[in-house]
Amino acid sequence: MSVTPVAFYRDPIAALKWLEAAFGFETSVLMTDENGRVGHAQMSFLGSDIGIGGEWEGPQLGGARMRSPVSLDGAGSQFMRIDLPEGLDAHCERARAAGATITQEPEEQFYGARTYRACDPEGHIWNFSQTVRVVPPQEMTKGTGFKFDVLPKEG
Repeated sequence: MSVTPVAFYRDPIAALKWLEAAFGFETSVLMTDENGRVGHAQMSFLGSDIGIGGEWEGPQLGGARMRSPVSLDGAGSQFMRIDLPEGLDAHCERARAAGATITQEPEEQFYGARTYRACDPEGHIWNFSQTVRVVPPQEMTKGTGFKFDVLPKEG
């Protein structure tokens, strides 16, 4: 099984180019109509895929409308988290050099990851993290106040 999240943009072609420059994503699928509008696009990064779409709506969606945060006064509906095996600080500098707004500088978090957050030109938030230590459940509970549980698997 695989899951492919999709981020929607007013200008998906510009987004594809920007995501390549800023984050190192690679366009693996690009389908356009005779006017150059994106019908479907997919990018890959470290063995994972992400879809990039243009804003649209139609009967296939049952009335739902796909929009970029820039069309929603900056409101987002998802949070993209990507785990890096190494090189978090260099990745952040690459994103900054490409024009990303760094909304959180790289720093170690209580849950055992070093993270940074970046906002792309249309307002999507991208959270990049790198595991630096494994945090025991008791420490997670102490740090958050939440009981750390894992649901049992059915079967």
